[in-house]
Amino acid sequence: MKTSPQEQIDIDPSLVLQSPHKRSGLSCFFWLLILGGLVAAGYFYFIQQQGNGQDAAQIKYKTEEARIGDLIVTVTATGTLQPTNQVEVGSELSGNIEAVLVDYNDHVQAGQVLARLDVSRLKAQVQQKKASLATAEAKVLSADATIQETASKLGQLEKIWKLSGGKTPSQFDIDAAKAATARARAERVGAAAGVDEVQAALNITQTDLSKAEIVSPVNGIVLSRNIEPGQTVAASFSAPVLFDLAEDLTKMELQVDVDEADIGQVQEGQEAQFTVDAYPERKFFAKIRQVRFASTTTNGVVTYKTVLTVDNADLALRPGMTATAEIIVQKAEQALLIPAAALRFSPQSQEKQQRKSSIFDALMPRPRFPRREKQVRQTDEEKDQQQIWLLGKNKQPKSVVVKLGLSDGSNTQILTGDIKAGDLVITTLITDRNQQ
Repeated sequence: MKTSPQEQIDIDPSLVLQSPHKRSGLSCFFWLLILGGLVAAGYFYFIQQQGNGQDAAQIKYKTEEARIGDLIVTVTATGTLQPTNQVEVGSELSGNIEAVLVDYNDHVQAGQVLARLDVSRLKAQVQQKKASLATAEAKVLSADATIQETASKLGQLEKIWKLSGGKTPSQFDIDAAKAATARARAERVGAAAGVDEVQAALNITQTDLSKAEIVSPVNGIVLSRNIEPGQTVAASFSAPVLFDLAEDLTKMELQVDVDEADIGQVQEGQEAQFTVDAYPERKFFAKIRQVRFASTTTNGVVTYKTVLTVDNADLALRPGMTATAEIIVQKAEQALLIPAAALRFSPQSQEKQQRKSSIFDALMPRPRFPRREKQVRQTDEEKDQQQIWLLGKNKQPKSVVVKLGLSDGSNTQILTGDIKAGDLVITTLITDRNQQ
């Protein structure tokens, strides 16, 4: 049956069948796309496996040997050196300094004159008081003579009164004589008191005269001198400090501030060692003499003053030096020690990135969920136990459970466990990539 050209135009183009050649081209393109994806995935998987194989081959472990040694746990504190007994020498008197007889670093003996005040005025006052004393003593002598005179007159009157049978003298005369005698004796008591008063004033002036010489109260060394000859000393309200003396610099004390977090470990009798900036390579030794209960707060930090005794026989240390002390609070001798870094090593966590992945994991990575570990209540003994890793003979990690003891931050004591001196303890994992 034939159709007209007009009818052919009206037919829907979608009803017209496609040619076999066009369908074949689409199928080829589809299969080529799938094949290209498989080739790319295979190449990616090959490269990843090759890289993982190289990383696995390059895995190495950094190790240190377990060893036998002494472990010392210390508490660090800073402070200053001070003399065991430091004395400030001053003056109770005011006046001009006539002479200064010592200088810095001079060794002095107890009773030695350090300086002398001008005493010309004090000497004049002593002479004046002595004259007053002599006058007071003369009054006592005069009072004694008056007593003797009045007593003699009273005796005569009483004798006459007896001889006359009470007719003469009159009672008035006898009473007057008795009163005169009593007054004479009272004047004598007053004169004696005047002597004591003047004597006391003289003693005060003589004492001031003796204090015009500034003497050393102890055997020691002159740390500082605060006066010069001709200088005026004013001691009106407080005694000015003229000299600072250290009694004995061969025995000193170190006062350090211990933090409140460490004070519970610090006790009297513990030993310590310290360094000063003047001798950075030398260690000095000390011993705790006192741990004070009074606290000091500086910028919100609470510390406690701790006093240590120091032997300074060679006089290398000087007052005021800043020292950094390490107080020995615990000590383990001939203990089995491992580096503290070994306690932080875990091959499961450090080799996690070295594990091989499948092609499906590479193409379709799955989300990672944290693994829930079973909560187990530990006993007191288990809390002191920890797992460490040793490098075995086959160069593979081997886990060992040990019981820990003391630690100074760098090394840790092993109390029990299947480990001995010389075993290689793994501290970290290294690769050639990390070394580059």
